[in-house]
Amino acid sequence: MDASLILSNILNPPILFFFLGMTAVLVKSDLEIPAPIPKLLSLYLLFAIGFKGGVELIKSGITQEVIFTLLAAMLMACFVPIYTFFILKLKLDHYDAAAIAATYGSISAVTFITASAFLNELGIDFDGYMVAALALMESPAIIVGLILVNLFTVDGKRDFSWPDVLQEAFLNSSVFLLVGSLFIGVLTGEHGWEVLEPFTQGLFYGVLTFFLLDMGLVAARRIKDLQKTGLFLILFAILIPIVNAGIGILIARFIMMPQGDALLFAVLCASASYIAVPAAMRLTVPEANPSLYVSTALAVTFPFNIIVGIPLYLYGINLLWR
Repeated sequence: MDASLILSNILNPPILFFFLGMTAVLVKSDLEIPAPIPKLLSLYLLFAIGFKGGVELIKSGITQEVIFTLLAAMLMACFVPIYTFFILKLKLDHYDAAAIAATYGSISAVTFITASAFLNELGIDFDGYMVAALALMESPAIIVGLILVNLFTVDGKRDFSWPDVLQEAFLNSSVFLLVGSLFIGVLTGEHGWEVLEPFTQGLFYGVLTFFLLDMGLVAARRIKDLQKTGLFLILFAILIPIVNAGIGILIARFIMMPQGDALLFAVLCASASYIAVPAAMRLTVPEANPSLYVSTALAVTFPFNIIVGIPLYLYGINLLWR
C-alpha cells in the first residue's frame, strides 16, 4: 500500500484535530466541548451534506447508475447485520449480538463526510447523489436488528411497539434532517445552492474540524469501556469494516461506479453508527449493553476508518480500477 495515502489523510487538519482531542484525554487536559455544541455541529454537517447532495442529485437525474447504487446500499444495510449477528453470537448473547450487528449494518455520517473531504483534498470527483445512499442505509439496519432479536427470543414476545420502532428508525433527528435537506436541495437546485453556498460550503471544513476535535475527546474516553470487552470485540471492530469495505468495493466494481463514488460506498459499508442506532437500541433492546455497541463503533471502528481505513479502501479501489 502507498504510505503517502495514509500520510496525506493523517495530515489533514480534521484528522489532526481528532488526534488532538484524543491526546487531551490521554494527558488529562481539562479541554472539554460543552454538550449542546457537538449536537449543533453534527446537525450542521448533516444539513450541509444533505443539501449539497440534493442539488447534485437534481443535476444528475435518476439514472440507472443512481438506481443500482441505491439498491446496493439498501442490500448492504440488510445483509451486514444478518451475517455479523451470527459471528457475534459465537461469544455474545443474542441481545448484544443483535445490537452490535445493527450498529455495523448502519452508517457513520461523519466518516462519510471525512471521506468526502479526503477526496476533495486529492482532487478526485464524486457524485452528490451518494448522500441518498447514506440516507437509505441508516434505518434498515435497525429493523433487521430487531427482527433478529424477535427470532432468537425464546418466548417469541418482545415488549416494544413496532410503530415506535419505525418512528425511531425513519424519523430520528439524523435521518429526518438528512432526508429533509436532500429534498430541499432537489427542490431549490442551483438557485438554492447559490443562496446558501457561503453557509453550506464556506463553513463546512471548519465545522468538520471542530466536530472531529470533540469526537477525539469522546473516542478516547470510550477506550476505557473496551477493557471490559476483551480481544474478540476489538478484533471484530477492526476486521469487519475491512471485510464490509471489500464487499462494497466488489459491488462498486460490478456496477461500474467511478472511483470517488466507490470509495464513499465502501466507507458507508465499512462504518458503524454511534448515534442513531444506539439511541434506537436503548429504546427497543434494553437487555443489550450500551457500552459494547457504542464503544466498539466509536472508540475502535470510527478512528480506524478515518485514520487508516479511508486511504486503505482507496488503495484497493485503485488496484481494481486499473
